[in-house]
Amino acid sequence: MHRQRRLAAALLRGRTASLFHHFPAAMAGEEEAVHQIRVCSRRLRVAVLLLAGKPDGKRARRVRRLLAQLTRTAGDARDLDVLLSTFDGRLRQVAPRTAAQNRLRHRLASLRRRGRAHMMKSLLDRPLGRLRADLAELASRACPDLALLERRFRALCADESRRLLDGFAALGALLDVAALHALRRRARRVRYGVEIFVELFDGEASATKPWKTLQEIIGVLHDHHALAEWLGRQAQLDKQRGHDTLAATATGEASWAQQTVRRLHDELLAADPANLVGRGLAAVGCAPQPQAR
Repeated sequence: MHRQRRLAAALLRGRTASLFHHFPAAMAGEEEAVHQIRVCSRRLRVAVLLLAGKPDGKRARRVRRLLAQLTRTAGDARDLDVLLSTFDGRLRQVAPRTAAQNRLRHRLASLRRRGRAHMMKSLLDRPLGRLRADLAELASRACPDLALLERRFRALCADESRRLLDGFAALGALLDVAALHALRRRARRVRYGVEIFVELFDGEASATKPWKTLQEIIGVLHDHHALAEWLGRQAQLDKQRGHDTLAATATGEASWAQQTVRRLHDELLAADPANLVGRGLAAVGCAPQPQAR
């Protein structure tokens, strides 16, 4: 039992170290470090649910709440990084850029700089010392029972897979970006749970692949949708200001982003989300749960 507790504790400590490792670079404004803070905080939230001795205890709830705050703080800045990166990818396809396209990019880059400055201030306001201490305490009291850990993992898979299958069945061929984004969050939780399962029970690393595929396709779709919405707002503002050339350019770019969303949705349907869920469950020895009626 001591060895089992050490395994769970090591996973919690490792994920805690990964989170705090990226803080200096994130505070210096490095884009990848901001991304990793968001990813690591999400991974830790799942790890606490699965590995803590008392995942519903006061300390564990406080840790999950603080990690959720970190996710949101880094997430706002990261979303702007992704928007700019997505727009840059578009502009590389249509080089040379027009003056209007450069103006739109400048606006988005300025928005990102302001978002990053706000993120840095918000990170400093978080009780990071308390979070680190709480995570260390949770690791020292990690669940010692591998059988219990496996039951928790399979319960997570059963619950989230049922909701995923129900959600995709309800959507069918309908393009609902908000609903798809909510389903993506569920797939991501399972993926992070599978990562822990693989480490604890010597599973195959490829078990995460179906969940990663599902997460990535919907993620890129959502990114283009968010860019289309931002460009649409710029078009409206420029039209009101009488900047007809800028408004027309923003409208055209928004149309491109919307077309990309539709293409990515077709790719998602072709990938068969329900099949991806089934394959992901099979990779860890779980059966798809019946859909709710």
